[in-house]
Amino acid sequence: METARRSWLKAVLWNLIGFVSMCVVGLVMTGSVAVGGAMAVVNTALGFAFYVVYERVWARIAWGRHG
Repeated sequence: METARRSWLKAVLWNLIGFVSMCVVGLVMTGSVAVGGAMAVVNTALGFAFYVVYERVWARIAWGRHG
């Protein structure tokens, strides 16, 4: 079973990657650093919360595991 600490670290690192890419996409799509940054912050906050919950739920599901 994966530890909660590992799930949190994975979520943070994944969301940093997503934040940077969303900043770039937001800037390209809107031409505004402020709007692109705001989009990235909202997207990252929601994505982080959903990812942690998703990972913790799957950590409790035994289906598909061997050993």
